Amino acid sequence: MSAGGFGSGGGIASERIESFSYTPARRLRPNAKVLPEHARGHNRALVLQTLFASGAMSRADIARATGLTRVSISDLVASLIADNLIVEVGLRETSRPGKPATLIDINRDEFQIVGLDLSDTEVFRGAVLTLDGEVVTMLEVPLDGATGADAIAKAVALAADLVEEATVEVLGIGVGSPGVVDMTGTVRSAPNLGWTDVDLQGAIEQVAQVPVLVANDANAAVLAEYSFGGADGDLMLVSVGNGVGAGLLVGGHPLFGSRFAAGEIGHVVVGTDGGPLCACGKRGCLEAWLAVPHLRELLAAAEASDLPAAEVEQRREEILRAAGERLGVSLAAIVGALNLSEIVVSGPEELLAGVLLDAAIETVRARTMTEFHGGVQIRMSEQGADIVLRGTAVMVLSGLLGVS
Repeated sequence: MSAGGFGSGGGIASERIESFSYTPARRLRPNAKVLPEHARGHNRALVLQTLFASGAMSRADIARATGLTRVSISDLVASLIADNLIVEVGLRETSRPGKPATLIDINRDEFQIVGLDLSDTEVFRGAVLTLDGEVVTMLEVPLDGATGADAIAKAVALAADLVEEATVEVLGIGVGSPGVVDMTGTVRSAPNLGWTDVDLQGAIEQVAQVPVLVANDANAAVLAEYSFGGADGDLMLVSVGNGVGAGLLVGGHPLFGSRFAAGEIGHVVVGTDGGPLCACGKRGCLEAWLAVPHLRELLAAAEASDLPAAEVEQRREEILRAAGERLGVSLAAIVGALNLSEIVVSGPEELLAGVLLDAAIETVRARTMTEFHGGVQIRMSEQGADIVLRGTAVMVLSGLLGVS
């Protein structure tokens, strides 16, 4: 499927990506009018955000919701219709006398998004998604141990194949990558893939000819929870898989850190009493306690023992509780520092929900001040296995349209 007017060579899309790039300086959701010199781009995004969140509305409804004048809304709507970003969808049903209002909405059926999730060690997953984050088509590419340039080639080919699978114009491509990713879409370091200073954004754009945004996979996942999970603007999402990482939103702003490594909590040592040996060479890293392969190995060993069933179950609970307590120790300091309102955990529910999460909650509450932090919510994500893919859709929506 051709990318049409959204190629990386210029035009409307390149203007959008320059204005609304996925940066820590910009709040994800515009929520007020601004000074005249900054007004037009911001107010276009404000109109789109209002429609994205609320669905079809009349011009008068949008004026009331945004605080902009009806004259301004008329001009902005005309511009957005000309750019094919919004469309008139019919008349409002009403029993009142007079002409019914014309409803407008984002042109949801005319654009799709391509998302890539590169976080798995066995396969690269990708999907064509709607603007509402629903998966239309899914493709997987086995890694077969590929690293370095071979892994880059697999990611680029998967993106190109998905662009061809799209049934309408592709608005952009979002990529969730493991490792440390800077604001230019360069993967500074992803050891499992053998990547150092890889311009992944540039490599995919060159072949796919569509605007591309790349972020760490946990930073993508937190956006899915924010936009599609109804989470608050103060949020930490802890992603537990082969490794452990986190994405952070504070005051509606993505938090990346001075070296783009905010949320890299997996290799922080938890406690002073040692612990399991981590792949990084240290003992007691959170990842060594909590990573899925480690937990499954310990649980399998318990189940394979000759212990009575009741003792096997007790041993299982001890393993999960110990991991949950270490997670709680890590989270308590972050809750205390940032006064977060919500922490969401993403990963295999059969391991994380129940004993492990309960232990983490108990530990956080025992180690923080109830007066200030007692209301923090810690829960499992309901976004499922597609959370990173859905997050990459939000990256594109935020980066190119200014909505989330």
